[in-house]
Amino acid sequence: MSLQAQIRATVGSFDLDVDLTIAPGELVALLGPNGAGKTSVLRALAGLLPIDAGHIALDGLVLDEPAIAIRLPVEQRPIGMVFQDYLLFPHLSVLENVAFGLRSRGVGRAAATARALSWLDRVGLGPEANRKPGSLSGGQAQRVALVRALATDPALLLLDEPMAALDVSTRVELRRELRQHLESFRGVRLLVTHDPVEAMAMADRLIVLEQGRVLQTGSPAEVTQRPRSRYVADLVGVNLFRGTARHDVITITGGGSLTAVGVTDGDVFAVVHPRTVALYRARPDGTPRNVWKGRATDIDLQGDRVRVRLQGLPSIVAEVTPAAVRELGLDRGDQVWIGVKATEVIVYAA
Repeated sequence: MSLQAQIRATVGSFDLDVDLTIAPGELVALLGPNGAGKTSVLRALAGLLPIDAGHIALDGLVLDEPAIAIRLPVEQRPIGMVFQDYLLFPHLSVLENVAFGLRSRGVGRAAATARALSWLDRVGLGPEANRKPGSLSGGQAQRVALVRALATDPALLLLDEPMAALDVSTRVELRRELRQHLESFRGVRLLVTHDPVEAMAMADRLIVLEQGRVLQTGSPAEVTQRPRSRYVADLVGVNLFRGTARHDVITITGGGSLTAVGVTDGDVFAVVHPRTVALYRARPDGTPRNVWKGRATDIDLQGDRVRVRLQGLPSIVAEVTPAAVRELGLDRGDQVWIGVKATEVIVYAA
């Protein structure tokens, strides 16, 4: 089972231009900031948002192709969807909610009830079958929404921020459980989330969407080690610069420069981990080949580290120990010298 999609759609004043391919057995997470178009992609795949051009095909079955006037109705698409707020029917019991999708696809009442109960037993909710959704915890409601989608044996499972409504402690437990359930699912799986921890913990591959376009795709390790946007860099907590390299010197777009080692000339990205940024009260002697002045604009204690945001050419974030902050006598507004070793600058083609 595989998915191939070219989605070209206009949503108000927003243009969506996204190509997706999901291989059999792959769990893909669509990641991006609010307003990037993630939910619009899911709506297009589900048939809730008409596409203007392109095509959507699921294991060879064409669901959408405007050029030849194909648009399969929502109810005929072999798709299951888990919504962010679950959308359980409040007037139906848990069992009736799970059986609903089966009944709407023509399964008889007795068979639908038996299959629904089997799915509820699978996620430990058999004893809750006669309860109404309003009496469930957030974690229980999430499980019901998931098995309602899975019970119909869809070819494509779409999950729109399935953990968003849960508290932090419940989310950690349910994330592990959800991954286990998805591993046993034979169809195509696409998860939409803005939570990088959720995406990296669950997905085989990430697709980063910004402003309706695919900006980056790859395994969690590939995306985090070589970010290609400020959004991804902020997610993984590193400094990202873009510029032009010549003879190991990178002239940074927006001002400033960095020296690196063994850099190929041309347009590049440069990554500097905050923990490799050193701070000094006086200009340092010795090895750092990148030294410049900056001003501390923000000092934020995070666990056993302190992140210091520094304005300069270039601006950068350093991560130091609380002891280092005390030794420097550092406060917001203070001017410091910034040092980064050339060997600590990671460079790759833009």
